[in-house]
Amino acid sequence: MKKTLLALGMWLFALAASAQEVLVQSNDKGMYVPHTVSPKENFYSIGRLYAISPKDIAAFNGVDMASGLSVGQVINVPLTSANFSQTNENGTPVYYLVGEKEGLYRVSVKNNKVQMASLRKWNKLASDNIATGQKLIVGYIQSTGLPATPASTVAAQQPAAKPQEAPRQTVASNPEPVKPAQQTREVARQDPPAEVKVRENAGNKPAPVAPRPQEAAQPARQLSTPGSGYFKGQFEAQSRTQNAGKDLTLSAGIFKTSSGWQDGKFYALMDGVEPGTIVRIVNPGNNKVVFAKVLGEMSGIRQNTGLDIRISNAAAAALEEGDGEKFVVRVNY
Repeated sequence: MKKTLLALGMWLFALAASAQEVLVQSNDKGMYVPHTVSPKENFYSIGRLYAISPKDIAAFNGVDMASGLSVGQVINVPLTSANFSQTNENGTPVYYLVGEKEGLYRVSVKNNKVQMASLRKWNKLASDNIATGQKLIVGYIQSTGLPATPASTVAAQQPAAKPQEAPRQTVASNPEPVKPAQQTREVARQDPPAEVKVRENAGNKPAPVAPRPQEAAQPARQLSTPGSGYFKGQFEAQSRTQNAGKDLTLSAGIFKTSSGWQDGKFYALMDGVEPGTIVRIVNPGNNKVVFAKVLGEMSGIRQNTGLDIRISNAAAAALEEGDGEKFVVRVNY
């Protein structure tokens, strides 16, 4: 029972941590977001999470990839044109904390001169008046694993500059909070019965707890966007500017990521290919095709010995490959 409750607590903690806002910082090397290393994370998994080469992360932090990472270590993930956009609203929003005496123009200058019109749009600003401590969206990470937060949610976060109204409501009506509390209890009994079961059965049977994360993971294993993937158009545009002169038969493996199942964005790790390059991957057994963006290289990791390329698990599913450790693909770029 204790193990089950502990596992549930860790799962809820991870869920809460994933919902935290991403705050941007900057130094003489450029803009970045801090990331605290979790158990089993390494340069490659963090690179996949933020859609950036692990070598770029190591170079930005001035560390050697061979030395590895430790749990709880804070590393700075650089924001570049490869994983960060200040022209569209797709991805995970990156926030800037407004400093003292900073106006909207100063926020724009300090964040890569992002257009002020974009700042107004993303943050639902009716004017250029902003307050110290206010959080403003300054761009979006094109992430493969971070939760995407719609820009419409910003409107609910901004009106925090009215500290005088709350005391008036509390003093004027003391009995009223009792009614919302009763309503909250009733709603809690009716709407989320799963949570009530966890509390009532904590001392008896923890079985209802275990299926919850499993059920949430099952839909992610089904591709909702059939076809060759999101990057097909980019591959065609890339082929018009540079000939796809390489046609290789490679030994492939799989890495796990949440990307691709819903949006068709497939990714790959491959040595000798510039990060950001789109490659065409073919399953020679059935001629299924996907287009994947290269995130970085594979060298330096013992688990990659004997492999020429790793593709995301969603890409492997689109190619109708199983979960085998090794299979053959053809790659064009």
